[in-house]
Amino acid sequence: MGKATGFMENDRVNLSYAPVSDRITHYKEFSILPDDDTLKKQGSRCMDCGIPFCHDGCPVSNMIPDWNDLVYSGKWKEAITALHSTNNFPEFTGYVCPAPCEASCTLNLTGDAVSIKNIERAIVEKAWQEGWIQPQISPTKTGKRVAVIGSGPAGMACAQQLARAGHQVVLFEKANRIGGLLRYGIPDFKMDKGIIDRRLAQMRTEGVEFRCNTHVGVDISATDLVDEFDAVALTGGSEQPRDLPITGRELNGVHFAMDLLPQQNKRNAGDEIPANVALSANNKHVVVIGGGDTGSDCVGTSIRQGALSVTQLELMPKPPEQEDKQLTWPNWPMKLRTSTSHEEGCQRDWSVTTKLFVGEDNVQELHCVRVEWVQDDSGRWQMNEVEGSEFVLKADLVLLAMGFVHPMYDGMLAQLKIDVDARKNVQANTDDYQTNVAKVFAAGDMRRGQSLVVWAIREGRQCARSIDESLMGETNLAR
Repeated sequence: MGKATGFMENDRVNLSYAPVSDRITHYKEFSILPDDDTLKKQGSRCMDCGIPFCHDGCPVSNMIPDWNDLVYSGKWKEAITALHSTNNFPEFTGYVCPAPCEASCTLNLTGDAVSIKNIERAIVEKAWQEGWIQPQISPTKTGKRVAVIGSGPAGMACAQQLARAGHQVVLFEKANRIGGLLRYGIPDFKMDKGIIDRRLAQMRTEGVEFRCNTHVGVDISATDLVDEFDAVALTGGSEQPRDLPITGRELNGVHFAMDLLPQQNKRNAGDEIPANVALSANNKHVVVIGGGDTGSDCVGTSIRQGALSVTQLELMPKPPEQEDKQLTWPNWPMKLRTSTSHEEGCQRDWSVTTKLFVGEDNVQELHCVRVEWVQDDSGRWQMNEVEGSEFVLKADLVLLAMGFVHPMYDGMLAQLKIDVDARKNVQANTDDYQTNVAKVFAAGDMRRGQSLVVWAIREGRQCARSIDESLMGETNLAR
């Protein structure tokens, strides 16, 4: 590395944020990157560690030491070239990836990993500002047509790679805008949607055709699409939410998280939400059930909508403030994570299960009980209710944010007679991403289950390579 002692001379510097009192009044992104000089020093902290475990922690195998060193040397243009060699959309991961690479960083053994995610974001933002990111138009056309169904990060990565290989690509999306959960699942205050739009402009110039408001399996036949195209990539999401089928579930005011989050993003984009389905946390006591990122997004959105109070419940025990790195590194650790939304005003509680929703027409209360987790003789964890620990929470709006279990089977998958695995995800391996149906491939959450944006990009790229090879007999696309 260019600065072998950088990690000893420079402390880690994180993002800074707008004050809570300001940012909760709007839905705009509010994080602030360090300046270039600070980022160069942060790049110098990347160690000459011999074995860069960050490569293994990163699903797209980013060449992290390489572009850290390039930033330290002031070679920003070379850095974006290295970054794009493994990741079509480093700004997506730079904004919303939880950074498993940093958990795997050798320097993380001391608790101060290299700030990989922030440097990644800084590289791509500078590249856009300087005009270094341009369409990569294939000089030759293959004459092959490929349909990509689902426009999240997996579909976008797959479509872009195939277009750059010279294929004619049509990207189908059932919503009114491209982007999948990036567009309508992630709040604008975490990622401004202009970040997606500038990539779409690049992809459109590269030859990708976008068809929104087209629900394959409903608006058009999935089997007709297979007949029309030389290959089809299924890159939709894992959209079936995990439910909580307890007494009172039918009451008004009990909704899935994805009933609320897309609506606010659509409002921000200027769409009208019909009054009969419109949701708002304004002047309501909100309870979010589920302690993950989707639950955190519900917290931040509810606060901005004017909730009277927000409580987030988690079934699992409260994680430790700090992991035992000797036991967990370089794997992703289970530890307490506090998001910017939590910092804006939220009561959090762990080891809680909800027994019933109570109300007349609208939900008014949650009846809950505390639980403890113990291992049985076989080593499996069992949940037991704690006697006498019952309590009641006031609630006008309950948001179920307990994750997603598998893709929707009715419609497209049923029409194609796609095989699914034991978890009801589309069955396809990571060697060729081929399903049981000829010409039909699958990648992303639809294949692997609910996962990260960075995993979706990886699978979209690899699926594109497999499709290109199947169509042409060989491929030059990177995995």
